[in-house]
Amino acid sequence: MEDPKPLTDVTALQQHRDRATALFLQEMAADEIQDRLSMVNRSFTSPAVVTPFRTVWEMYLPQAVICPEADHLALETGAHDLVVHAMGLHWANDPVGQLIQCRRALKPDGMLLAATLGGQTLQELRSCLAQAEIALCGGLSPRIAPMGEIRDLGALLQRAGLALPVADSLTLTVEYRDTVHLMHDLRAMGEGNALVARSRTISNRQLFDETSRLYIEHFATGSGRLPATFEIVFLTGWAPDESQQKPLRPGSAKQRLADALSVPETPLPD
Repeated sequence: MEDPKPLTDVTALQQHRDRATALFLQEMAADEIQDRLSMVNRSFTSPAVVTPFRTVWEMYLPQAVICPEADHLALETGAHDLVVHAMGLHWANDPVGQLIQCRRALKPDGMLLAATLGGQTLQELRSCLAQAEIALCGGLSPRIAPMGEIRDLGALLQRAGLALPVADSLTLTVEYRDTVHLMHDLRAMGEGNALVARSRTISNRQLFDETSRLYIEHFATGSGRLPATFEIVFLTGWAPDESQQKPLRPGSAKQRLADALSVPETPLPD
């Protein structure tokens, strides 16, 4: 059986990241992860961070081992009590494989925290580009990486063999003066189009003019600025361990739910 064709051109992605200068999404994700770690009643002594942006994460977790993002992660098996996968799963050709490698790097009852862009990201730009391209070109070409919905991303934790999985999200709306400014900012974030199937030809100027017109028509604020949505999904799981809480065996309850809620119980019809 042939391996599936990769989604991401990793060479192009690395070139984009090497030129990145606007890392505010990385910094926001790092702030959120620090807040989440502060609410865990545990001290982590051997953390690791999977990231292409070493300088950002060294400031937030200076004691962590920094692991470059790659298909095969350079993480030592069973060496860490915390692994943070930082804002890269949306570009991964094998996101489940990434999480499995992180789980293997954890000690028993070690914690995984992953942050990635979710499916609501750039929903405005995605919609307007699609409308413009269908109208002018009669079809669509891959321009924005497909990003998972929170429910699907949460299911990846279970597929990777992690216990006590939790997925939640944070939505950030950033306003831009025009679509050109937005696209320049995406390039400065290292989030330019790195899809294998992307077009290699220069796009028609008319396409971006029509995209801008639709963006203004459908999404402009009262002040004329253009909002762009960024959804950051946070995935939390733990390496399995016997000390963790376990679900009760079905049928082992000692009290009816209706009694606990003080409501009448209505039998289902035959």
